Amino acid sequence: MKKILGTMIACMWLTSSVQAQIDARMLRYPDVSQTHITFVYAGDIWIAPKDGGLASRLSSPKGEETFPRFSPDGKHIAFSGNYDGNTDVYVIPTFGGTPERLTHHPMNDRLVDWYPDGQTVLFASSMASGRQRFNQLYRTAVTGGLPEKLPVAYGEIGAISPDGKTLAYTTRSRDFRNWKRYRGGMNPDIYLFDLASFDVKNITSNDANDAHPMWHGKTLYFLSDRGANQRHNLWAYDLDSGAMRQVTQFSDFDVRFPAIGPSDIVFEAGGKLYLFDLASQQQKEVQIEIVTDQAAVKPRIVDVEKLINNAYISPTGMRAVFEARGEIFTVPAEHGVIRNLTNSSGVAERYPAWSPDGKTVAYWSDRSGEYELTLQNADGRGSEQKITTLGPGYRYQLYWSPDSRKLAFVDQAMDIQVFNRDTGKITKVGKGLYMFHGSLSNFKVSWSADSRWLAYSRALNMSASAIFLYDLENDQLHQTTSGYYADANPAFDPDGDYLYYLTNRTLNPVYSDLDNSWVYPNSTNIAAVALRKDVVSPLAPKNDEEEVKKADEKKEKSKKEGEEKTEQDQVKAVQIDLDGFETRAVILPPEAGNYTDLYAVSGKVLYRRMPRSGSAAKERPIVYYDLKEREEKTILSDADGYMPSADGKKLLMASKGKFAIVDIKPDQKADKPLRTDELEMQLDPRAEWKQIFSDTWRLERDFFYDKNMHGVDWNAMRERYGALIDDCETRWDVHYVLGELIAELNASHTYRGGGDTENAERRSVGLLGIDWRLNNGAYQIAKIIDGAEWDAEARSPLAEPGVKISEGDYVLAVNGQNIDPGKDPWAAFQGLGGKTISLSVNNKPSFDGAREVIVKALDDETRLRHLDWIETNRKQVERETNGDAGYIYVRSTGIDGQTELVRQFMAQFTKKALIIDERFNSGGQIPDRFIELLNRPPLAYWAVRDGQDWQWPPVAHFGPKVMLINGWSGSGGDAFPDYFKKAGLGPLIGTRTWGGLIGISGAPGLIDGGGVTVPTFRMYNPEGGWFEEGHGVDPDIEVQDDPSEMARGNDPQLQRAIDEIKKLLQTKPYFKPERPPYEDRTPGAVKSSKTETEDGV
Repeated sequence: MKKILGTMIACMWLTSSVQAQIDARMLRYPDVSQTHITFVYAGDIWIAPKDGGLASRLSSPKGEETFPRFSPDGKHIAFSGNYDGNTDVYVIPTFGGTPERLTHHPMNDRLVDWYPDGQTVLFASSMASGRQRFNQLYRTAVTGGLPEKLPVAYGEIGAISPDGKTLAYTTRSRDFRNWKRYRGGMNPDIYLFDLASFDVKNITSNDANDAHPMWHGKTLYFLSDRGANQRHNLWAYDLDSGAMRQVTQFSDFDVRFPAIGPSDIVFEAGGKLYLFDLASQQQKEVQIEIVTDQAAVKPRIVDVEKLINNAYISPTGMRAVFEARGEIFTVPAEHGVIRNLTNSSGVAERYPAWSPDGKTVAYWSDRSGEYELTLQNADGRGSEQKITTLGPGYRYQLYWSPDSRKLAFVDQAMDIQVFNRDTGKITKVGKGLYMFHGSLSNFKVSWSADSRWLAYSRALNMSASAIFLYDLENDQLHQTTSGYYADANPAFDPDGDYLYYLTNRTLNPVYSDLDNSWVYPNSTNIAAVALRKDVVSPLAPKNDEEEVKKADEKKEKSKKEGEEKTEQDQVKAVQIDLDGFETRAVILPPEAGNYTDLYAVSGKVLYRRMPRSGSAAKERPIVYYDLKEREEKTILSDADGYMPSADGKKLLMASKGKFAIVDIKPDQKADKPLRTDELEMQLDPRAEWKQIFSDTWRLERDFFYDKNMHGVDWNAMRERYGALIDDCETRWDVHYVLGELIAELNASHTYRGGGDTENAERRSVGLLGIDWRLNNGAYQIAKIIDGAEWDAEARSPLAEPGVKISEGDYVLAVNGQNIDPGKDPWAAFQGLGGKTISLSVNNKPSFDGAREVIVKALDDETRLRHLDWIETNRKQVERETNGDAGYIYVRSTGIDGQTELVRQFMAQFTKKALIIDERFNSGGQIPDRFIELLNRPPLAYWAVRDGQDWQWPPVAHFGPKVMLINGWSGSGGDAFPDYFKKAGLGPLIGTRTWGGLIGISGAPGLIDGGGVTVPTFRMYNPEGGWFEEGHGVDPDIEVQDDPSEMARGNDPQLQRAIDEIKKLLQTKPYFKPERPPYEDRTPGAVKSSKTETEDGV
């Protein structure tokens, strides 16, 4: 596009002497005009001379603006930003001024480009998408008004040809995915779409990422990673010959977000800006200088209460210690000072634990570059001591022995270890088999009172687990329960007589209301084992007798002799009879259910009772069972977690982000919360960002399923991307760097997000569940979105019973305020989402005779539109198969997709055939149960005298099936068609899926509340081959989403599925067998197929 910009006003470049002028990096989403460059820096939009120099800021709302684009005449810049509560499209004068808001819908509207006429902008939004996994392209006037959807069904990135007749665009985008060298089914191609004839041409059509088309004469420039090194570079496509050539040669960093001007293409790579001269075909770096106060990186005091991750109670409950944003604090139970024991922004300290003698707090610190065991005096005096050199690895919660001389912990490799303070030796006492981050972070051990024995549980196979005891005195490991059940969470009795544990052994089935399947919930019991054969069972029969007091012959021994005894001398040695250990186990009286957090104090077993599966209860009380009284008592009615003090008298509880210390007594109230709202630290953002980068690099190193990191030189990646952290000005910049780092692994499920970003507030928008049109100068209801008749959860407010509004009516005002036809209709509904509103409605575009209608506006209509899309497809299938075939849409393999599958299957399993549509499936759990439901073979039929015979299994479909797939289907959406094919259920129709079955199972968070995912496992098939990561599941029948056909309202993939299922109904139908003739069962008439024995059996 031709972009001409007038001379900049000199005063725009005047700067304050108190602000720093810096050579800027991390200049994002650039665009170029004839004379200037615009870009995003530190979340705001700036402008600078094209050849470099001093930049001036144009925008400064909270949040991050994106995709600034010059108008063709260079006088305005359109962009996406959040000034008013949603990410919308704005236009601002190039020399600065007040931004004009063009869009008001609550879905994110991402600016794409200008039309060549300079009067219209192109943007992408999912506002009317039948599935939120794809956007559509819209155009809207720079003066505002109702956006017009372009005829293409899907759209992400695009550009209008200079003559305005052709759209060059992609249906998908990989711009915000962290997966370099990807070759799966979601890769975008570039299409040329004639906006008048709907003729279309795919000009790239290969496995590479091809995106960001840019028109320039007879050449279409674009971004692609199709080169030999698979880095994103600029390429050129000759519109006449179809020849392609690579025009940039970046090898270390990818070219990102290119944009074209009259004579140049500007792009970012490695945090720098480059200009590619279209005439000379040469590129150069652009040096930009910024005058800014760098407020985002200024050290400051911050509140860290919301970033508390771990907590531990002091030995007598006078204090608690907290990990918050990588710092270690101690907080008094009621009175006194709050201490920051570490004061180390840029260093992560994790998992604090207070020693039973009260003197020391232990924690893991990465000050050395790796997480090492560190000790600090509990009063904060003196310097911390690093006491290990373990090197690489991530370690979890520390557990002190009662004598305060040993510390037990587990690491990411599931190695259970004990550190001895006296010898400095680490002893490996066990190893888990199936623990991922969630179970590792909740892994508990229990010490015997004499510090000799360590109890823990670990899995033996995929379902059973056992209790283990490690004897530190003799360095011997003993499995003490058989593993016949799932035994977990052992807790030593501090008096040395019992070991308690949780065991899943009460098996009471719950049958489904919908079919004959069953589950065994609420199966957990609390078990107690006498440690020695001479210890009486805690459930032994009681026998009341008079107690005869005996004189204590030792009572009068000298006080001096008693004082000479050390505390350790006074601890009774814990003897354990290992022989017959499990045979001494008894189940305590509390009813089987869901229990967690088992602990023991003298005479009591503590636990938290979780809601029973299937129950509506939400409370999770802390309870104890009193062994002497043999009854339960509730300490607190609800809590998110707790732990008792070492002396067994108090406990620290957590609930809804607050903490309290209470007595271990019945009917406590958490009415004196600890002063965690006073937790503050001195934050150095740059130091923290470096730690976050290092943590991310280490987490991938330590948790990634392949220790060889897919062959990537991970140390080199640390050097390459770590160098960019110093250029970051915001947490968004850090996101970008982290994303680039983890993308080098060439694996799916590599995501990053969250953290301490400056986020703008969101504001609701009222929605009516309708499509609008502008007619006769007023807004008219073009369509009321029906949703589905069988679903009452999502309906248009205008379709509610008694609401007298029809398609074709005009909505003239909202709450008495006229709707401005010069803006889009949603401008009148700002802040009204979920609220009761008054609409002025008429059957003509005037207030004469208008009526008032009261409705409750929606704040989200995505499910409504999704159901409408499903029902439209279902009705088409029903219509074209004369009701013989059913249509089931499975949106994910998570609980929502599972529920939809069951709901739709139950209503349609009696159909002769089924079309299973899993296009746009967003994944979730592994869908083996989905396949089980679809793959129940006929086993029998039941004949009755009257009524209808029935099949067995009663809820099953025996007829032909097909499945629809596409490139938006991934993760569980890859596994679903893969299993469907392996089960032989029918052909797959559509296009190749995403290709991501390297999965995630949780990972430690980053200290500022952000996070990165770490792929911890990968699937391989029963034949011993890897699922083809980055490729996807191939269809048996390939059918492309032809943009031309879809622009005409057709769905080529669905149509082919209908055609195929009709063929299968002819060639492979399933027929219920005819009932056999009734038999003559009289004596002598029945013939046995078996030879009878002499005794007649």
